[in-house]
Amino acid sequence: MSDPDCIFCRIIAGEIPATVIDQDERTIAFMDINPATRGHALVATREHVRDLLDIGPEDLAATITAAQRLARRMTERLGADGINVLNNTGAASWQEVFHYHLHVIPRYHDDPLRLPWRPAPGDPDEIAVAAEALR
Repeated sequence: MSDPDCIFCRIIAGEIPATVIDQDERTIAFMDINPATRGHALVATREHVRDLLDIGPEDLAATITAAQRLARRMTERLGADGINVLNNTGAASWQEVFHYHLHVIPRYHDDPLRLPWRPAPGDPDEIAVAAEALR
């Protein structure tokens, strides 16, 4: 099931390019184009589900398992000192794309990030280098 008006559904369908770094039968992970830190990625359900209140237990388990895989890679391959896993449910909590997803944000001792961050376009070359390390 997908929503033709959903940007994440269009990424999953291959209609919009994304830098995919991990995928399985229930999830897809790709680089955030407005990263909070180097290596910031998103894990989304393949099936369109609006948010945490609507997701089924199997997809919920699959997304957190995929986030854990990425967190390990971020620690090992990017030298992350910590990881934030973040979900926004509803516009009041800063949800902008209404397709269930987790932000997996590597944290570094010297990064200046304070949540919530103000999304802004990232450097495409830096995103590509981090993506290659995480594949």
